[in-house]
Amino acid sequence: MTFKSRLALSVGKSSQWFLQTFMKGGSSLPGKIALKLDPDVLNAISKDYEIIVVTGTNGKTLTTALTVNILKQQFGDVLTNTTGANMLQGIVSTFLSDKPKKGQKKFAVLEIDEASLSKVTKYLKPSAFLFTNIFRDQLDRYGEIYTTYQMIVDGAANAPDATIIANGDLPLFNSNESVNSRVFYGFNHEEDHEVVPSSNTDGLLCPRCQHILKYNMLTYSNQGKYYCSHCQFKRPELSYQVTNLNDMTNTYSEFEIDGTKQRIEVGGLYNIYNALAAAAVAKHYGVTDENIAKGLTYDQKVFGRQEVINIDGKECTLVLVKNPVGLNQVIDMINLAPQPFSLVQILNSNYADGIDVSWIWDGNYESFAEMTIPNVIAGGERSKDIALRLKVAGLENNNFKEIPELPKIIEEIKQMDTERVFILATYTAVLQLRKELASQGYIKGGM
Repeated sequence: MTFKSRLALSVGKSSQWFLQTFMKGGSSLPGKIALKLDPDVLNAISKDYEIIVVTGTNGKTLTTALTVNILKQQFGDVLTNTTGANMLQGIVSTFLSDKPKKGQKKFAVLEIDEASLSKVTKYLKPSAFLFTNIFRDQLDRYGEIYTTYQMIVDGAANAPDATIIANGDLPLFNSNESVNSRVFYGFNHEEDHEVVPSSNTDGLLCPRCQHILKYNMLTYSNQGKYYCSHCQFKRPELSYQVTNLNDMTNTYSEFEIDGTKQRIEVGGLYNIYNALAAAAVAKHYGVTDENIAKGLTYDQKVFGRQEVINIDGKECTLVLVKNPVGLNQVIDMINLAPQPFSLVQILNSNYADGIDVSWIWDGNYESFAEMTIPNVIAGGERSKDIALRLKVAGLENNNFKEIPELPKIIEEIKQMDTERVFILATYTAVLQLRKELASQGYIKGGM
């Protein structure tokens, strides 16, 4: 390690200690300071780690948490960026905070934003990349799905010896060759049968010949056992598979991976994909099925991912929503819940949410009109936009209220006549709501 790197490491750790001790925070600032002193500091402090990077549109945070939980069962402590600081300075801060035990193999599982990946991998060399999915999301920032895919492929190419562990059910991830070796995971739980995706589904054109793809099995969106009858493009061979779906509720799912029974303590088909992705990483590193099962059943909710918060006796489930595909999966999960329940949708349009909120019109809010929902609140900085969308979906007569302010929303939730409340919120709305709930003593810590 060079003198410059040692100085950056020392100053970065000192600033981190000060901020955590006296300011109770500072997730990214120490990394920013260290980078000012030595732009190559990340390369110096990450050299001895087995690094796994998780990236993609949906599921990064929960998949990262599940991967960490599983690897812990077999290898001990695992470094991860739990605060969600997934840009360069945040990653540096993560490594600055680590206190590895002597003689223990050092693992780091890092969630990295798609647009930041190539910047981070200039200095950090992972041994594996986990690609969850690419769906249309924040077009003002990422562009279309093909642009986003190129971002992460280019980022992985900076570490050409690393293996890409990719969702094989998504045609995009098999659309072209990469300098990295690849293995795939996916669903293989049904006999082949012809199925037709919804007409407004993204990514249905064959990436090689532009004809419409056909499917022998479909999970959701454009994911499944696809094939092109024109050019013979088809789903690749899967190394890790969901082989059976046994039970799905709004609070847990039971299924089999490569014939072994598994369970996760969150509901929804989309979360089985997250569990499969985490298990695929674990199997890549030789983790036993027993330790995979222990890691998957570890019941620690990631904030905003079906996190249950008690607000004066109301069981409130907080769920992050940010794009049409994710929203529709959340709606399907909610439909598995006992009815009646109340609904709160909080919509913001800050940079981290995506400034363009037109995506709400592609979500299947109409499904809510078929459920028993006595109370509906439209809130957040774009409360008027989401109020209009919910009214068009048929929810105007469900004791409907438009309430932009979060403190007033919380007060209204306390008065609702249902025991269960589902709160759907965009990213900054989740953070703002949790901060308000923390200030009122309902949870500990806004993050």
